[in-house]
Amino acid sequence: MAIEYDGGGFCGWQRLNKLDPDPSGEPADPGRIVRREPTVQAALEEALSFVAGAPTAVVCAGRTDAGVHASGQVVHFDGPAARDPRGWVLGTTSRLPPSVCVRWCVPVAEDFHARFSARARRYRYRILNRMVRPALHRQYLSWERRPLDAPAMHRAAQALVGTHDFSAFRTVHCQAPHASRDLQHIRVTRDDEVVEIDVQANAFLHHMVRNIVGSLLLVGCGERPDAWIGQLLAGRDRSLAGPTAPSAGLVFVGPRYPAQWRLPAEVTL
Repeated sequence: MAIEYDGGGFCGWQRLNKLDPDPSGEPADPGRIVRREPTVQAALEEALSFVAGAPTAVVCAGRTDAGVHASGQVVHFDGPAARDPRGWVLGTTSRLPPSVCVRWCVPVAEDFHARFSARARRYRYRILNRMVRPALHRQYLSWERRPLDAPAMHRAAQALVGTHDFSAFRTVHCQAPHASRDLQHIRVTRDDEVVEIDVQANAFLHHMVRNIVGSLLLVGCGERPDAWIGQLLAGRDRSLAGPTAPSAGLVFVGPRYPAQWRLPAEVTL
């Protein structure tokens, strides 16, 4: 399935459970009932389970953080009941909140895996660059009042292309076993008042895109030279890089798979 969602009302993709605080102030009892945090995964699995008539779990191509959106998140699941693709799409969407929908559904071979079969993932970050903050579409745009030099940002970003250690752009909370990633392309363009950053890699570290954007913004507004991004990359020191850009401007465009899986063109290499 391909899932589209507005991440603004969710605590991210991954299902989360949190212990309710004990009124006495004592440490939470692990045996107590937990309350469920609102996540996209939980909403989708609840809707799918209703349509399937049995508990149904999903595996996604790439987890997104709180406030991050997706236009083509891909998930796989083992359907416990016979439904045609149209039934899965319409039935599941009818049980989802307005901020989430299923865009398409196709049968796949049993050895397909939404995460491990993917060869690339693509994100897009959009920044409204003008004097005043946005009123329309504000949940899908970051905002920068200082004039940005998009060509300078693009030139600086090319130092990131290739296989590198991206420690300078990972959060301290990142649980990945190593920081090596293959960044396949990155492009910075401007369309009137909107600066757009498109980036594709084999995989991403926690907050990697937002940390790259935060550093590119310093180049764009003239605080740092073009060469600074390459120096950050080589130095591998997160404390020297720019701040983490807001989540609102980030959209997970989707993963990319080899043609052998015969998926829709938008997710095929």
